[in-house]
Amino acid sequence: MRRIVAKLVIGVAITAIGMFGADNSIGTWKRNVAKSVTTPPITNPITSLTLVYEAVDGGVKLTATGQRKDGSAINGGYTAKYDGKEYPVTGAAWDTVSMKQIDANTFTSETKKTGGKYHATSRTVISKDGKTMTTTSKGTDEEGKSTSGKYIYEKQ
Repeated sequence: MRRIVAKLVIGVAITAIGMFGADNSIGTWKRNVAKSVTTPPITNPITSLTLVYEAVDGGVKLTATGQRKDGSAINGGYTAKYDGKEYPVTGAAWDTVSMKQIDANTFTSETKKTGGKYHATSRTVISKDGKTMTTTSKGTDEEGKSTSGKYIYEKQ
């Protein structure tokens, strides 16, 4: 009987580790600009954006590339763990990100500009079929004005 209970406990532990260790954000995602909204609308909106997530020890490396309406390029990214600590960001209105993984399909993050007014909290959810990623955010922009958004990405 002890052997059966021990095997059951070990099996459950291995399954739990695998479940929480999974990260379904890994891969390449393209923003569906037509379905994504920002309130209020920004003056130089994104016309294309590709996010590439790579697994790193306890977190993720993100590389973002794209273009804005005026033709300016978007090039940035970060490497961060899911421990809620701040990590540096390049090529964005914010310079730090902190992240937590809720489960394989759900993540929360906080971005802010050190010494600035920009601050946002976000929740990212990946659909059960793994084909769509939705990020909802709210906070303040560089001028301290309230902003929110819903951004839809499709797995490539």
